[in-house]
Amino acid sequence: MTQDKTKNWDQYGEYLALDTLLDIQKPWSADKATGAFAHDEMLFIIFHQTYELWFKQILFELDDVQMRLGRPVVDDCDMQPIVKHLHRVVEILRLLVRQLDILETMTPQDFTDFRDHLKTASGFQSLQFRLIETRLGLRREDRLLFNHCQYDAGYCPASQTAINTAEHETTLFDQIDKWLARTPFVDRDDYKFWDSYRAAVHTMLDGREAMARHAVDGDILDRELAAIARNRTKFDSIFNKDADTSSSPSSSWRLSWRALQAALFITVYKTEPALQGPASLLGHIMDIDAAMSQWRYRHALMVQRMVGMNVGTGGSAGYGYLMQTLEKHRIFTDLFALSTYLIPSHARPPLPQTISNQMGYRYGTTG
Repeated sequence: MTQDKTKNWDQYGEYLALDTLLDIQKPWSADKATGAFAHDEMLFIIFHQTYELWFKQILFELDDVQMRLGRPVVDDCDMQPIVKHLHRVVEILRLLVRQLDILETMTPQDFTDFRDHLKTASGFQSLQFRLIETRLGLRREDRLLFNHCQYDAGYCPASQTAINTAEHETTLFDQIDKWLARTPFVDRDDYKFWDSYRAAVHTMLDGREAMARHAVDGDILDRELAAIARNRTKFDSIFNKDADTSSSPSSSWRLSWRALQAALFITVYKTEPALQGPASLLGHIMDIDAAMSQWRYRHALMVQRMVGMNVGTGGSAGYGYLMQTLEKHRIFTDLFALSTYLIPSHARPPLPQTISNQMGYRYGTTG
């Protein structure tokens, strides 16, 4: 019996490669003579090694999601695993934010005691994090230069090659755009969402204008009418295919026009059975973008707390650089911006019955 238990333990350690895993924490502040090192450097190492393991899992989940979304037709059976894996990525990113609580038990003085031993090592050099950003859809032209250095400075040739390869492959953003553009129901001979929604918007604004003219006058009326006019212009900008879409050089939108209207359609009618999966998918995509922004913010505050106004490890601009990436490195801002164009549920145009029927789950009865 004892032998069996020992054997099981050996298999556990072998399966997880614990001998290797638990032997790779090598503090650089260790004294060659005594072996003593700054106490909190062990926490610092394990913290970042754990991050890299979670980054590996995120890339693993993205492999499967992108494989499924990359097909010419995304099978209905793929929707559940896609949503599940994106949700897992969200939870991992949220965990990474919470893990900062542990690192922040290290005081600035604790960090100072071993910081010089890090030399040029910096979290900026995390290849896996760079690949996650790139795979999600962060473009080279949208990146902030690291301390005004070359885009891929600090990476070895193999890592530079990996980054360059990822930049030339289809990103999750591109796949989401193409998938949205293929959304059925949006533009058909018997129904055009854009026309239906535009009519509902103008009916709603006409009602607001009539109410304002009846209720107020003078300067108050002028301000109210001006606000309604701005709303009309705002909505017209999204309804106009050529005015403000990714096909226009001056566009503030990155999504294609067909994808944009499909995303709004899914958002407006998300309770329809056939749209619940796509709505969850878009929700998780926004959750990923939000979680990464939350991590950037927490990371920036932690860096400011640890090093103040000094440059970051590896020579980065530290807190200032990280705070700029908070806004500059957003990817799916178009999906967030769609909330600008929502209208109250009572003003929402009902779907034609034929389309509503096609979106439902209806099972026949027996007997």
